Amino acid sequence: MGNLGELSPYDARDAAGFVESMQRLKERSGLTYRQLEERAARSGDVLARSTLADILRRTSLPRADVLAAFVRACGDGHRVDAWLEARERIAAGIAPPATAPAPEPGAPAVAEPEARQPTGASAVPRPRRTTGRTVALATSLMVVPLALVAWALLPDDSGDRGALAAPAAASRTPADGWVTIRPARTPELCLTDGRDRDGAYASAVAVQLPCAQATVPRTYLEPVGEGRYRVQWHHPQEGRGCLTVMSSGPARGMLEPWNDCARATLFLLRPTAAAGSSSGSFLLRPANSSRCIGIADDDTAEGAEATEERCTGAADQRFLVRAG
Repeated sequence: MGNLGELSPYDARDAAGFVESMQRLKERSGLTYRQLEERAARSGDVLARSTLADILRRTSLPRADVLAAFVRACGDGHRVDAWLEARERIAAGIAPPATAPAPEPGAPAVAEPEARQPTGASAVPRPRRTTGRTVALATSLMVVPLALVAWALLPDDSGDRGALAAPAAASRTPADGWVTIRPARTPELCLTDGRDRDGAYASAVAVQLPCAQATVPRTYLEPVGEGRYRVQWHHPQEGRGCLTVMSSGPARGMLEPWNDCARATLFLLRPTAAAGSSSGSFLLRPANSSRCIGIADDDTAEGAEATEERCTGAADQRFLVRAG
């Protein structure tokens, strides 16, 4: 492959320029449309070559999920967040910075355990996702969120946009720092460390359990700009992990803590304002997709898994974020 590091998505100033950057990325990858489709499939992504060819012939922005799959297939996966951020800036009509953004501030890495491993008597070690663990807790001020703008501009194939619409005045932002994240209809439960109920996946995933029993790990909501957040879990023995939507395997769609927070999923938290919705609740959505986080099978039982699903605005997709 060519030197992908020389190509910056921030160079584009409009949609047409952004597509040109995508064209250059494909050229530098040296891959055909068919090869890109096959590489995406091996990563659990969907990237039809006919769709990609059509996107690269047009001058309009691609969908965020298609862009992410394309960038990963081209071998530039470590910069997916940068490509998505550049796309959101153009979609929101914001001029790009004069130079590429500096890396996020971080403290020197602190020695931590070799692998995250689940808690409990039946705990088994989970493999490290990567050897790097470099992202420290962000202490900079959060810029004015663009989450509502980005949400409105993303394509919506759910057919339920009306159920998700919120008044323009709904500009609440969640508490950040140390928090608890609770399903709004069962606020006595918290999202915390658990196992999938089918027993098909050995590592930890996010489930809902009584908050009184969910004191470990602690949850830290880290703002990273543009209305996006990392959801960190901190464990006294296992260190820090950041919740990541699994794209393949038996835990596909569930949230797993990854040691490498730089590669973890970024989330948008959108205030709910639909009739009858819980006061102060938020929709939790991966920033690189048009889907939402909800509770598996719309379940209120203890141990039910959090999972990515089609956005409907239903009760199981509303969460409370409380300082804690």
